[in-house]
Amino acid sequence: MSTSLTTCEWKKVFYEKMEVAKPADSWELIIDPNLKPNELAPGWKQYLEQHASGRFHCSWCWHTWQSAHVVILFHMHLDRAQRTGSVRMRVFKQLCYECGTSRLDESSMLEENIESLVDNLITSLREQCYEEDGGQYRIHVASRPDSGQHRSEFCEACQEGIVHWKPSEKLLEEEATYAFAGASKPGALEGSGYNFFSLRWCLFWASLCLLLVYLQFSFRSSAFL
Repeated sequence: MSTSLTTCEWKKVFYEKMEVAKPADSWELIIDPNLKPNELAPGWKQYLEQHASGRFHCSWCWHTWQSAHVVILFHMHLDRAQRTGSVRMRVFKQLCYECGTSRLDESSMLEENIESLVDNLITSLREQCYEEDGGQYRIHVASRPDSGQHRSEFCEACQEGIVHWKPSEKLLEEEATYAFAGASKPGALEGSGYNFFSLRWCLFWASLCLLLVYLQFSFRSSAFL
């Protein structure tokens, strides 16, 4: 996936979801590669996505790699009087560790990953710009601690002082709460492997009993002949 296509996909998903979340306001999404963390103009808010999943492609040696620690920085501003808002976005790059070139490469992302990341952005936007309850942030598989070792020397975000490769305690707590809530829902075990195997074994024993009855009946019938 090319960078331009990824950028267009980000804007497409963002505009569609904002039209649903805040149809009365007009929002724009701007890609800003010079955006700096914690350097905010008056009235602007910040949201930092620390555990996105993306694929990188080296433009020099054609090496590709997957990273579960892509950092995305958002700066957000809402003009309540004009009913307009702006989001500036920066996806931090990574260096290729195969050829050692100093060229920073951008990541590409699947549409479903972009959608979940935009959902998190809108949750933060509603909390910080509208002072609303944005709801629960979506948990990414990539944010779990067993997603692999992060090589900070090849990460642009790490080089700029953003410590992100270890999931925060809040993130792990939310993930545990989400897993517990899903397991405790009524009927949560209906589609599990346990019920499946229980049904299979019940059918097996029922078939075995029928077979034994049939053999016994056949044996008795042959004895009278």
